[in-house]
Amino acid sequence: MGLLESMLGSVIGGQQQAGAASSGLGGLISRVASSPQLMQAVTALLSNDGGQGGLGGLIAKFQHAGLGDVVGSWVGGGQNQPVSGEQLTDVLGQDTMDGLAEKLGMTQGDTAAQLSDILPGLIDKLTPQGQAPASGLGNAGDLMGMLAGLLQKR
Repeated sequence: MGLLESMLGSVIGGQQQAGAASSGLGGLISRVASSPQLMQAVTALLSNDGGQGGLGGLIAKFQHAGLGDVVGSWVGGGQNQPVSGEQLTDVLGQDTMDGLAEKLGMTQGDTAAQLSDILPGLIDKLTPQGQAPASGLGNAGDLMGMLAGLLQKR
């Protein structure tokens, strides 16, 4: 994770020096990059080499939980539907959420709330063509490159 954090930190640092706003994509990525543990949690959820099966695995879990329309709104065009921390816990499972909470040093509820706040916008920005890439978002390094590329386009 050290490489991911340092790359995001340098990209974000440069954006902030250039006067980037703290909301929108920069704000989302800043929130993730400001916490190495949160970075690990997001990477574990979205990267192909994470524990959830990457973006495709996460989408499948949402569909299995009856929330396919919610995650579909994040990937597709249009307004992102919200997800509650409780719904996210139902999707990922109590054990997964407890493990993430332990790694983050937060309560399970706070972890679920933070992730439910971050994931819709982040997934939306990582799928600009309105569909999940067939091969997923790649490994953790690939995901980091995508985030850096998005910030540079701002």
